[in-house]
Amino acid sequence: QAQLVESGGGLVQAGGSLRLSCAASGRTFSSHPMGWFRQAPGKERDFIAGINSSGGRTYYADSVKGRFTIYRDNAENTMYLQMNSLKPEDTAVYYCAQNRHGLGIWSREVDYDYWGQGTQVTVSS
Repeated sequence: QAQLVESGGGLVQAGGSLRLSCAASGRTFSSHPMGWFRQAPGKERDFIAGINSSGGRTYYADSVKGRFTIYRDNAENTMYLQMNSLKPEDTAVYYCAQNRHGLGIWSREVDYDYWGQGTQVTVSS
């Protein structure tokens, strides 16, 4: 059974940057693709970025492409989300998730079986 713990959220002004971390334990980290999702107030949780098990391939939602970068350090069992040029519409609770499959990149929630508790990101205008 895996445990995921996010950190790095907070309050930032529009145009600023934040880096989120997701520390994983309990399951072989390097064997599973990972992803970041977010849920804004009153909205459904949405996929924003995914990375394959080796870290060599990534995939982004259009809303964050070019501004956010997902990467992972398999030696440290940690995944990151570097967020630049933040906008007020990026305000949400951000969740990391570990995929149940071993290959590929996945954007559907149903393909992820372990989730972190979430970290709040608030972008002020």
